[in-house]
Amino acid sequence: IREIHHRVKNNLQTVASLLRIQGRRSKSPETLEALSDAGRRVAAIAVVHDSLSEGLAQDVNFDEVFDRIVAMVAELAAGYNAKVTNLRIGKFGRLPSEIATPLAVALTEIVANAIEHGLGDRSGLVLVNAVRNPKRLEITVSDNGVGLKDGEVGVGLGTQIVRALIEGELRGTIRWFSPRDGGTKVSISLPVG
Repeated sequence: IREIHHRVKNNLQTVASLLRIQGRRSKSPETLEALSDAGRRVAAIAVVHDSLSEGLAQDVNFDEVFDRIVAMVAELAAGYNAKVTNLRIGKFGRLPSEIATPLAVALTEIVANAIEHGLGDRSGLVLVNAVRNPKRLEITVSDNGVGLKDGEVGVGLGTQIVRALIEGELRGTIRWFSPRDGGTKVSISLPVG
């Protein structure tokens, strides 16, 4: 089973590399962005399979997975010439792969959106707070960026993917809002027990 996860991880990394190569050849900014987003999503899934390939259990230490994902997503900020500080408070704990994989993709999307749309070319902070009890995992992702435009959540592909994963696949809830002191806050609640 570990070997299968290792091979899946390698294949996913190859797909992500092919998307990056294709993106570099694109002359369309929209195409480049779409390929970059797709590559980032595939790479997030590869991180989970890499963690699964390291042990005998079919669950992963999601704190380690998330830290690797944040490091990967932080490369986005360099593209905007901005300094982004990512902080994680609390612990996700160990999660079964059927929760870890969709959660990794959803959080990758949320943190990337905080950097791209919330902070843009500004320096700032993305704070992730994870509170785990035996039955639920509560996560908040906050940034000190520009906040939601007109207080409304976007309807792009990233938002649709996040909603489908959190509400559909993980049977959780998700809320976006702009606090009075600015920025955007995303609140997620998932059953884990």
